[in-house]
Amino acid sequence: MGIEQARGSVAVLRELHIRNFAIIDTLDLMFEPGFNILTGETGAGKSILVDAMLVMLGGRADMGMIRSGANSARVEGMFVLPPLIQSALRPLLEREGLEGESPEILWLARELRSSGRTVARVNGRVVSVSILRELAEGLVDVHGQSEHLSLLRVREHLDLLDRFAGLEELRAEVSRVAHEIFELRRELASLMTDERERMQRIDLLKFQVEEIKAANLRPGEQEELEAELVRLSNAQQLMNLASGILARLDEGEDVVPSVLDMLGRSQRDMTALVRIDQTLSPYLSALDDIVYQAEDLVRVLRDYVATIEFNPRRQAAVEERLILLRRLERKYGGDLSDVLAYAEKASQELRQLERRDERLAELEEEERSLVASLVELAVELSTRRQEAAAKLAAAVEEELADLRMTGAHFGVAFRWREEAGGLPLSEPLPGRVVVTRDHVLRPEEGVVHQPHFDLTGIDQVEFLIAPNVGEGLKPLARIASGGEMSRLMLALKTVLARADRTPTLIFDEIDQGIGGRIGAIVGAKLWQLTGVKRAGDLQHQVLCITHLPQLASFGDVHFQVSKTVLEGRTVTRVRRLEGQERVYELAQMLGASGEAGLQSAYEILEQAEMAKRSPDMVKA
Repeated sequence: MGIEQARGSVAVLRELHIRNFAIIDTLDLMFEPGFNILTGETGAGKSILVDAMLVMLGGRADMGMIRSGANSARVEGMFVLPPLIQSALRPLLEREGLEGESPEILWLARELRSSGRTVARVNGRVVSVSILRELAEGLVDVHGQSEHLSLLRVREHLDLLDRFAGLEELRAEVSRVAHEIFELRRELASLMTDERERMQRIDLLKFQVEEIKAANLRPGEQEELEAELVRLSNAQQLMNLASGILARLDEGEDVVPSVLDMLGRSQRDMTALVRIDQTLSPYLSALDDIVYQAEDLVRVLRDYVATIEFNPRRQAAVEERLILLRRLERKYGGDLSDVLAYAEKASQELRQLERRDERLAELEEEERSLVASLVELAVELSTRRQEAAAKLAAAVEEELADLRMTGAHFGVAFRWREEAGGLPLSEPLPGRVVVTRDHVLRPEEGVVHQPHFDLTGIDQVEFLIAPNVGEGLKPLARIASGGEMSRLMLALKTVLARADRTPTLIFDEIDQGIGGRIGAIVGAKLWQLTGVKRAGDLQHQVLCITHLPQLASFGDVHFQVSKTVLEGRTVTRVRRLEGQERVYELAQMLGASGEAGLQSAYEILEQAEMAKRSPDMVKA
């Protein structure tokens, strides 16, 4: 499929080029818009591909990723963008001057150098890693092997819920207002320090401001005084030197005529000479200039001698002034401009301290207004989260049922904590509620009138599950079975991915802990993500690394990752499998040999094709 065919409603990672990354020497891949599968033996380099893509997308870079013996590594990807994504990215690209030759093509690249430096590029132009990451975040989402563990981190549950509910904008507004309140409260706390401490601070600032003001500083003064002190300290020497020059130029010494006298004679003789021989006429003008310059120098020296003063009192005053300036510099800053800047800063602080009561009233009124706004926003955010939690619970339970966890129940616990500085609500909250697909359970845990809040709002959220019929909802950390945790992770990923606005989704061996039958279901669900199957779903390009043949059979495109030795060096190779090659690969993954293995591979491919045509997909 060419670029023309790759155009559509979803952005796709079309090309990937890797050089000297880990055990990859050179690799060029062409992905397709649908479901791309990568398989291969353990250690062949499948996850290295994901690591390389993460680096390209602005992730953490380690110089140990550079292939042994190489000076640099490079990862580059080409994305084909539909009009909607082009419009979303255009403001950033135009602002940074990163437009490419075609608006539908975007190149992202990252180079790692052995010197420790990394170079990021967008459409061939060098950019900061933060700009690269900002662009990449809207294009690719990577779901790695470690995300099973992330489910156990309760602090991440709120982010997952907000992502499912599409509450990013409302949450950002809550964060902005909460941040303003925290800043105001810090200033209020600073103003409300001990009165005695405040008065001591006022006295100190007054003294410092008056001391600097009394010094009557002006920029450049120190340099002028230092130059004057040099002249005063060397007045006799200056007088002797200037007077000697003046005497030789204008007065002469004993029988020796002055320089001006000799120049005058020379000028007269030169005039007579020119009358006889006109060829020397230009040099008469030069001699005239010398005479005029000598006369000017005499006048300057006479004026200079008149300014030289032997003034011990003035010298002492200059020295005293310089001592003062240097003391102020040591006390308040590096130079006089720093001293003046300190005085201005101290004056501002002094004004604030002296108008403390007025400023306190202003801040308290501003805080009341912001708190009222935050109450409204936080309550709305909490309400929408609880509504979304019921939908999330229903969606996850449906996915778990498909994954052979029929009867499992999922819930979201909301907890609120009373705090003296919390948000004053018009109606109190229960201490805790548990939201399921059909109910809101309210355990008896008291009421909260002023819930604690932070940049995320007032809610503390935790996912709960009852894996088996008859069991109560428990925190995820109390699920003993690794297989159950894997299936819950897959259920959440499937639900979240349907709502994910990121066009390209990469799954790195998310099938850990599940078997073949479940693998087929997972494959069907991942394949579903590549096409709109229900209202509200979003279309994606999916790249998946797997060790399960049942999952791999659902791929629209299948790549084999292998490891080989060339010239004594281990290298990773990736090739696209077509026709019978794919059947052989699936047979090897099944662990079967001969005709029986090939037959089994044909069967799972046929089952996958039938499932793709079935409206209900695969059921366990």
